[in-house]
Amino acid sequence: MDKFVGKRLDGRYEIKEIIGVGGMAVVYKAYDNQENRTVAVKILKEEFISNEEFVRRFKNESKAIAMLSHPNIVKVYDVSFGDLIQYIVMEYIDGITLKEYIEHEGSLRWKDAVHFTIQILKGLQHAHDKGIVHRDVKPQNIMVLPDGTIKVTDFGIARFARSEQRTITDKAIGSVHYISPEQARGERTDEKTDIYSVGVILYEMLTGQLPFQAENAVSVAIMQLQREPQLPTEINGSIPLGLEQITMHAMQKNPERRYQSASEMLCDLGAFRKDPSLTFDYSYFVDDSPTKFVPNSFDYDSVQIPDREETEEVKEKNNMIPILAGIAVTLVVAIVILAAIFVPKLFSKSNSEIECPKFIGQAYDDIKANTEYTDNFKFETEWQSNNDYEYGYVYEQSKAEGQKVKKGATITLYISKGLSTKKVPDVYGQTESAAVSKLKAEGFKPTVEEMPSDDVEAGKVIKTDPQRTEVVGDNLDIKVYVSSGKSLKNVSVPSVVGMKQADAEKELKDKNLVASVKEKLITADDKYYPVGYVVKQEPDTGSAQIPEGSTVTIYVSSGVSLDVTVDLPSDCQASNYYVSLWENNANMTAESKKLNTSGLREYTFQGISSKQESATYTVKISTDQKDYYRVAQITVNFKTGRVTIVRKIDDYKALNDKDTSSDSSGSSGTTGGNNTNKSNTNNR
Repeated sequence: MDKFVGKRLDGRYEIKEIIGVGGMAVVYKAYDNQENRTVAVKILKEEFISNEEFVRRFKNESKAIAMLSHPNIVKVYDVSFGDLIQYIVMEYIDGITLKEYIEHEGSLRWKDAVHFTIQILKGLQHAHDKGIVHRDVKPQNIMVLPDGTIKVTDFGIARFARSEQRTITDKAIGSVHYISPEQARGERTDEKTDIYSVGVILYEMLTGQLPFQAENAVSVAIMQLQREPQLPTEINGSIPLGLEQITMHAMQKNPERRYQSASEMLCDLGAFRKDPSLTFDYSYFVDDSPTKFVPNSFDYDSVQIPDREETEEVKEKNNMIPILAGIAVTLVVAIVILAAIFVPKLFSKSNSEIECPKFIGQAYDDIKANTEYTDNFKFETEWQSNNDYEYGYVYEQSKAEGQKVKKGATITLYISKGLSTKKVPDVYGQTESAAVSKLKAEGFKPTVEEMPSDDVEAGKVIKTDPQRTEVVGDNLDIKVYVSSGKSLKNVSVPSVVGMKQADAEKELKDKNLVASVKEKLITADDKYYPVGYVVKQEPDTGSAQIPEGSTVTIYVSSGVSLDVTVDLPSDCQASNYYVSLWENNANMTAESKKLNTSGLREYTFQGISSKQESATYTVKISTDQKDYYRVAQITVNFKTGRVTIVRKIDDYKALNDKDTSSDSSGSSGTTGGNNTNKSNTNNR
């Protein structure tokens, strides 16, 4: 199992599952507990953590996408570049790659291909407007949502338009089936490189196959440089001619012959979509093909002698020859005169122009010391911070390499002052709001994370990453760690069963635990505890240790509830009568029960509760719930569950006097009956 699945990054991102594996990173589906949303987390593979080139590319991707905000480009929410793990948190795309879609569908309907291409170009146009060239546009890096929306992803090898790295690792990087010829040669790339890749993708969508295929990547790259692809209509005859022309124009090997921007290609696609019968005349003014020699094919044997009429006609025509010759001579003279005037100027202009060299990547001191440069050009300089070039090296020039300029022309060189640096301010011990405000005021981008501290008061800053006074470059993201209070230790749960409520609460408080009190009636199945004593706790002492501040629920006795069974007179004549239990002149129950007319019967009073350890009750019966007669007096011991009969009358007929006594003991006001004291034990 993957080591990240099931783990939580920075206490925030719960890693659920792997959804993609690339050359240098693994993409996981995760849940952001802070924002309550599903995200994609791209983690740099462990073997590349110490590889500066891969780390640079990984950081470059986050930097590139962070600058972009477009519905056709995947969003970046968060980044982390630690020593042990580096990851990018992105928008989660619930869809498939365009490559998977093409493989499933084969060749797409041309309307669908146009729909997808327009969205790709809109996303790239936004990136190009921000000065970012993707350089790895391919179907594998394009997501298709269920509603047909396109999302461009993976800006890992994107290049900022005003930068030119002094390394060779980026020169021919990219997927070989989709890279432009200039990219395959390792030359400088710009927006037109992405246009070529879009053309290849459109070709693949329309035909269901790649324009160039071979056994290895080198062979494919050579074909990208030297061969022309088969026309799409030769593979799929249903493709409109205008769409084929757009596709092939985007795939021109010479960048200057391609669309010069995504907006140009969008314009043609928009016009085509309105009128699919539309065709485009793409004229290329430079003829690179060799001169063709036409052999003499005149057939002398086919010459026929004309008749007289034909001879006369020829004579008339021949009479025009001197006139035409005169006109031709006049034109020639005029041309010679004009040439004498203008051609020297043209040649003198051509002779005064020279090609601008490549200054990017050279040290400015070396350029000044080179007389070949100083004799032919004048230089103006602009010094700016640049994180990709060492101090004193040229990172940009006002005239492009190879551009024709006049001798002595002024060229502006943009020279690196080295890394743009800032010192992290000291916000230790400040409140969260004060620290964040100060960092933002100095250009930093703080994100806050809580962590426990035994030394720093809750709500105040413990530390920052990068640390205070540390000098940083252009990455102004900074983590601010704020104290959430003292760290919570795990403690054992003490046993408080059998204690008074106040003592139990104090015992738990001493352990930094919180008591939650609930009342509980003790039943026959429970061990007896007096009112106000703890009878049960959750969790109990057998549980594992719990963090300080946790809640322990204690159940405190509110009394005892028992079922009490008593004997009734054996000669009751009424078929229905009411049996009740009285305490202190209060009728605690009123139950009716149909009894046989003969024989001794029992009756059970259910759920009799008391907060006392012992209580005395009078058992009475009535036929009309108006006149009550005492038949027994009992004492209930709620601690032991024992029921003792103090006085009992077995002869119902003997009850000829109504019970008018207010004495709950029943010791007076009753005549007749059996006064025998008996005890009956009801075990709890």
